[in-house]
Amino acid sequence: MRGDIESGEKYRRTTVNTSSSYGGGVEERDSQWTSWLIPMFVVANIAMFIITMFVNNCPHHNYDRDGKCVARFLGRFSFQPTSDNPLFGPSSHTLEKLGALEWTKVVHKHQGWRLVTCMWLHAGIIHLVVNMFSLVFIGIRLEQQFGFVRIGVVYLLSGLGGSILSALFIHNSISVGASGALFGLLGAMLSELLTNWTIYSNKAAAIFTLLVIVVINLAVGLLPHVDNYAHICGFLSGFLLGFVLLLRPQYVWVPRINLPANVRAKSKYKGYQYVLWLVSLFLLIAGFTVGLVMLFRGVNGNDHCDWCQYLDCISTSKWKCDR
Repeated sequence: MRGDIESGEKYRRTTVNTSSSYGGGVEERDSQWTSWLIPMFVVANIAMFIITMFVNNCPHHNYDRDGKCVARFLGRFSFQPTSDNPLFGPSSHTLEKLGALEWTKVVHKHQGWRLVTCMWLHAGIIHLVVNMFSLVFIGIRLEQQFGFVRIGVVYLLSGLGGSILSALFIHNSISVGASGALFGLLGAMLSELLTNWTIYSNKAAAIFTLLVIVVINLAVGLLPHVDNYAHICGFLSGFLLGFVLLLRPQYVWVPRINLPANVRAKSKYKGYQYVLWLVSLFLLIAGFTVGLVMLFRGVNGNDHCDWCQYLDCISTSKWKCDR
């Protein structure tokens, strides 16, 4: 019997102390997934930005005619005047043409596909670089830890959630960016940290990483064409999805097959993990259902939340936010 118990302990010790997605130590199994989906997302976003700038062709289509194109040596890939786009990117017209989120087209012209296509467009080179750097920094490690299926679901559903809230509040301008999906990964990081709290050895590094990236992206969200509504709802969606999809077995758990017959197996997950799973799943289903119903009924979120406007774009002497 002692040999059987030692066999179970041996299985448990096949875990190694490695760096987690957040920089904190975590006990996990030796095998890791190979990250390929997140790099593909990065390539797709960069490719779409190149295509967007090609279509924009600032020297030939300077819609506002109130300034010179930036970096004219790039030819048709040069950027719009900063008075039009301070993020060094294309015009609003080009982004709208290629699938930016625009309330009228989604609700009245039945172009619901814009809720998804806007995730693959970026307002400018600054917007793109910040998002892609954050995506690589966070997404690759998460994919290695949990696999491409779960992280892909978190990314896409969080982006969709961010688009829904954006469309509810932004009726007078467009919105683009992968920030909602990125904030979903951040939210999933936080919920995964909380639900698997006992297995982490460096929690301070995890919290610090989250705060730095969240603050940077929230600051960028105050500029035109980028909205913090997507950031907020993307974060909340990812936070709930983390409780549903990113559970880890408690450290003392050993598969039944590795235990002797007369030894009682411990539960794979703790009780609070099951509770959080059920509550989060319910809130996700309810939130997406209510959000979509309100959106396609033409509800204006600003009519129900006067102060929410301060979460979004801030107008300055250099640019104006028409929202």
